[in-house]
Amino acid sequence: MKYQGFEDEPRWLEEARGGNKESFGKLMEAYQSPVFNLAYRMLSNADEAEQAAQEAFIRAWTRLDSYNPQHKFSTWLLSITSNYCIDLIRKRRKQLLSIDGPLPPHPALTSEQAIGPEAQAVEGEQQEVVQSLLETLPEDYREAVVLRYWYDMSYDEIAEVMQTTVSAIKSRLFRARRQLAETGLEMGIVPSTEGPSPEGVMV
Repeated sequence: MKYQGFEDEPRWLEEARGGNKESFGKLMEAYQSPVFNLAYRMLSNADEAEQAAQEAFIRAWTRLDSYNPQHKFSTWLLSITSNYCIDLIRKRRKQLLSIDGPLPPHPALTSEQAIGPEAQAVEGEQQEVVQSLLETLPEDYREAVVLRYWYDMSYDEIAEVMQTTVSAIKSRLFRARRQLAETGLEMGIVPSTEGPSPEGVMV
């Protein structure tokens, strides 16, 4: 999913950068949902995601002077959120609080018609398959996969969020898709093909 700018966002940003807390509050209200959703998908815990979202907004407020208006505010804000979540994951690795936790269903696995018990059972099995594959990925690969396939971000946007180059993102996604395909074959949940799609099993 892609987050579009708001009509009053430029004015809110200008006023917030001048110290107007009310205008920044409007930005918080506008972006509360995408920030929380990203934190939840990375931390897999609603309470921790809410705390992470609050911390992300605090950091954004204190760093507004470093924001480059030539870049999208949403990408900058999600970058702060993502970086904080990664820091939290690394600090709490021993407690298993990581992005290896369950994700909400991938959009490709949901359907308005999937309302019967049999359809729900099949959908649940598909979600378990995807999750079991994602759990095998290193955290930086998984972060790229989540941003690409759950947030529909472009390579440029992912690179900005993860503070790296587009080529690095493409490499991580390629390796992630290859690892997912190989793991899927080993687990017997991905059929063998002579020429795998460049988008791999996540399409």
